[in-house]
Amino acid sequence: MSLFRKKDLSLMLAQAEDGGKGLKRTLGAGNLVALGVGAIIGAGLFVRTAAAAGQAAGPAVTLSFIIAAIGCAFAGLCYAEFAAMIPISGSAYAYSYVTMGETVAWIIGWALIMEYALGAATVSIAWSEYLNKLLGGSIPYEWSHSPFESVTDTAGVIHHGIMNAPSLVILLLLTLLLIKGTQESAIVNAVIVFIKVAIVIIFIVLGWQFIKPENHTPYFIPADQPPLLDASGKIVADYSGVFKHGWGGVLGGAAIVFFAFIGFDAVSTAAQEAKNPKRDMPIGILGSLVVCTILYILFGHVLTGVANWKDFVDPLKGREASVAYAISNYMTGYGWLATAVTVAILAGFSSVILVMLMGQSRVFFSMANDGLLPKVFSDLHPKYRTPYKSNWILFAFVGGFAAFVPGSVAGDLTSFGTLFAFVLVSAGIWILRVKSPEMERPFKTPLVPLVPILGAVICLAMIFALDAQTLKVAFGWMILGLVVYFVYSRKHSKLN
Repeated sequence: MSLFRKKDLSLMLAQAEDGGKGLKRTLGAGNLVALGVGAIIGAGLFVRTAAAAGQAAGPAVTLSFIIAAIGCAFAGLCYAEFAAMIPISGSAYAYSYVTMGETVAWIIGWALIMEYALGAATVSIAWSEYLNKLLGGSIPYEWSHSPFESVTDTAGVIHHGIMNAPSLVILLLLTLLLIKGTQESAIVNAVIVFIKVAIVIIFIVLGWQFIKPENHTPYFIPADQPPLLDASGKIVADYSGVFKHGWGGVLGGAAIVFFAFIGFDAVSTAAQEAKNPKRDMPIGILGSLVVCTILYILFGHVLTGVANWKDFVDPLKGREASVAYAISNYMTGYGWLATAVTVAILAGFSSVILVMLMGQSRVFFSMANDGLLPKVFSDLHPKYRTPYKSNWILFAFVGGFAAFVPGSVAGDLTSFGTLFAFVLVSAGIWILRVKSPEMERPFKTPLVPLVPILGAVICLAMIFALDAQTLKVAFGWMILGLVVYFVYSRKHSKLN
């Protein structure tokens, strides 16, 4: 049997036409744009912006957003063509199955676990940080951080994390909502999206008057920037690497903030639940990407202008809850906004987790229908017609990461999974144009093969800009995935 046996495209389209074995078509174009914005604006904006500025790009994090957005735009055009043409659950996994075969599809499905599941874990960790900020730090460090994290307070006492309990609470609540139904989840998401977009715009408008030009000078982190230390004298940021200063730092920052753009592709996982996917999917994917890119560039400019980028490195200053920190310390007279932003961010993070968990369960649903995962992942609730068993399994897996793994580790792995998916989707568009030029394409990616090639190249460049440890862990995860495929999935595939 070939390693690259493909799923028949007509069979896949027939599967889409029959409603996907029970998933309800309840989402319109507005719902899909809201889902995209709901997934995109979250931890990436409120946490990763500060991380990228403090670790690699400095004030030039705005340029990092532009580079990441360009890569996303090329990939987004490719996603839009696929989602309109093959409107079923599974996103990049399903598209790869048709164009590049089962082995590649499995690899991308396995990589998507890093995107959606670890994405949900990363955001739930950020949710915990902001909840603690809202409560005035009343949650003990030990019960709101991973065992692999520690901090030295001003008195010189070292605190070690035990587990991140608040992140488990939000994951449980949102899992229950997802089990209840897709339409209910979409309504809750739409309300949250309105609130958090309004708060982002308010911060940009009010924060603009507090921008200090000296915070944007120099715009790039200089090559001779010395390492930054915490209160105990431990190095918390080193800028000697090629992707840690100057234009290299901008590219390194792009790899970090790329996490902020995952979400538009999560829209494609809901294709089987869209009312008119041929029209609505391109609107949902590209519309949400455009809205968020504009907000991101403005937000990054204001945040690094209000507070100095070095503040975002210190764990006792702005490394956690960076937006609330900037408002509280530098925007005199707007203390109320810090509280409002924190509440809105908590709500916003909730919508991101919701869409990530939804996306992952839909990928599992599709893989289980193909026999590559056990049937339990495709079992639908008898009343709500949602993949409820998959949701519970995801809660256990994501909860383990959220409770015991630092957010920065999970976040970088999420970026790897996303970038890897984008590379294969970009390649898939070109392959399918060559092999099946006669297919109906309700939406066409322009300038093929130029756009797919640029999308793949830019995303590959951002993969290599990730730190070496992240790449090693990601490589190990992919090796484990191949073992699972050859031991279980290949034998149980319905293509047999």
